[in-house]
Amino acid sequence: MEGRTTAVASQRRGDERREELRQRLVVASRFDMAMEAAFGGWCCVTVCEEGPKPIVKLGFCNAYIYIIHSPYVRYFLVALFSPQRSTQSSSQMAPKTQRVTRNPELIRGVRKHSRSQMYHKRGLWAIKAKNGGKFPTHEKKSVAAEPAAEKAPKFYPADDVKKPLSNKRKHKPTKLRASITPGTVLIILTGRFKGKRVVFLKQLASGLLLVTGPFKINGVPLRRVNQAYVVATSTKVDISGVNVDKFDDKYFAKQAEKKKNKGETEFFEAEKKEKNMLPVEKKDDQKAVDAELLKAIECVPELKFYLGARFSLKAGMKPHELVF
Repeated sequence: MEGRTTAVASQRRGDERREELRQRLVVASRFDMAMEAAFGGWCCVTVCEEGPKPIVKLGFCNAYIYIIHSPYVRYFLVALFSPQRSTQSSSQMAPKTQRVTRNPELIRGVRKHSRSQMYHKRGLWAIKAKNGGKFPTHEKKSVAAEPAAEKAPKFYPADDVKKPLSNKRKHKPTKLRASITPGTVLIILTGRFKGKRVVFLKQLASGLLLVTGPFKINGVPLRRVNQAYVVATSTKVDISGVNVDKFDDKYFAKQAEKKKNKGETEFFEAEKKEKNMLPVEKKDDQKAVDAELLKAIECVPELKFYLGARFSLKAGMKPHELVF
């Protein structure tokens, strides 16, 4: 009685396993159809009862593989037995034919054939005989020689040395304003003699204007003035008799003095600044220019008082409406 009940129970368990397996095979068969449409392969799934556990028999491309049943059978099918993947991997992983030398090494540094033997094996003698006893040569392409790279200096200065920038600007002579002509009376706007009226003599090479008071009238000596800081008036003075050929920029340059090493006594004595004395030659030049100018100024009434008066703005005067 007990043996019969045990057999019935085992049969029932076997039926349950088969039913569960059939349900899984339904899913697998649907997957097989999808795989056949996608990969163009052929497969079949059968059930075998070999041993105590049911086994899935997979038929693929006329080959059968036995796998113990598990819910991952269909994943093995795609991963391992896809026809397209198998062909692609085989083509990609095809071994490359290795080139084998015809002159292998017997030991390190010693080959099987000598150079003369390889010369005949390679057929170089035939190529040489075909071309009149010389190997064919090709004309080499002319390649421009690259400039030699500059070597880095062995010595580097510890301090940064400023390198002056290249200045290719050409200095052109300053254009003189049309209102400023030789003999024009100018009004100085800035500096030590601002407000003073002076007579324009000529333009120097640096572009500065050479003017004078004269010194005897308003105290303005021969000096250089920038034309940007003067106002030209309509008053003119005849300077045809004044010789200004000797005056240039070098005439007004300061003479460089050589510095001497000062001792203790000389150091304290240097604190007392000596008064700069004007050279006698420059005093004589000023007198010569003023003498000719004064003759021309005296010919015009009240011009002497006009040059001696200082210009300044007063209450009610509008600079933009003034006419000089």
